[in-house]
Order: sequence, then structure tokens, then C-alpha cells
Amino acid sequence: MEQEIKLRKAEIEDRNIIWDILQQAIERRRLDGSTQWQQGYPNLGTVESDIEKGFGYVMTVDGEVAVYVALILNDEPAYSSIEGAWLSDGEFVVVHRVAVDEKFAGQGLVKKLFDHIEDFTRSHDIQSVKVDTNFDNVAMLKILESKGYSYCGEVFLAGGMRKAYEKIIIG
Repeated sequence: MEQEIKLRKAEIEDRNIIWDILQQAIERRRLDGSTQWQQGYPNLGTVESDIEKGFGYVMTVDGEVAVYVALILNDEPAYSSIEGAWLSDGEFVVVHRVAVDEKFAGQGLVKKLFDHIEDFTRSHDIQSVKVDTNFDNVAMLKILESKGYSYCGEVFLAGGMRKAYEKIIIG
């Protein structure tokens, strides 16, 4: 049977499940030996702020929250100074804080998430999607490559250098 997968805005009632999912992701990054997300960010305050500002989104599988993401329009101050060059200087969606519930891990949901993000971007007539990740986040690096994102250089974010990627959605 086909699963029903939807992307929707997170609501304040989702904050505890979102925080649980992020804590799982923080622990997974730690166990992988990563420095990403190991200095108290993201935290519950981050989640509440995302929801309050309308940045927080959840992807549900048959109505159950499976993935969390923050989608921010045209606003990531760290992206204004890149060691390298972005593909475009038009409007963009920033992807931050992607985290998958452990019970949904390994099901290709992050690739599906990026499909939904690209549909969202297209439907809002926004030119591109920009995203950054840690050098040692191999899973995300592979996903970005498989989804056709171009490596643009490095940005300084959350206390360290991050690999920056962009994909043009509307040429």
C-alpha cells in the first residue's frame, strides 16, 4: 500500500515530537563522530522559534511526523559571504535542521523531503534552494549530490565552516 507523505507547517503542538526527532539526530551525529550539532544547537528554543516564525515544517507519513526541516525564505546572513560563489542571486529557500525520526530512518525520506521542498519552491516562484552541511555529514552530502545540488563553496555558520550547495529550480 502506498504511504501518504505530506509536507506541512509545524504547529506548536508538534514541538515535543520535533524536539525528540532533533535529539535523536544530535545523538546520531555524535555517534558518527561528527562535531555538527554538538554545542547545544539546535535546541527546544530553536524549534519554538522556527514554529513561531513560520519556518518549521514537518513531513508526515500516514499522518505521523517523520521528518523535521526549517525552510527560510531569502534570509541566511551567513550566506552573504561565501568562499566560492552561489549559482544565482535571486530569491531562494534555505534548508536548515533536517532531522528524521529513527523509526523512519533508511527509508529514503530525506530524498522525498527535497522533492517536496523543490515543489514548494516552484509553487512560490522562487528561483533556487540553498543548503549547507557539515563536511563529515556523509549521508547529507550523498543526498545533495544525488538530487543534483551543485557545490558552491564554504560558508561560516554555527561556529564552523560548512559546505554550501545550491540548486536552480526556476531558470
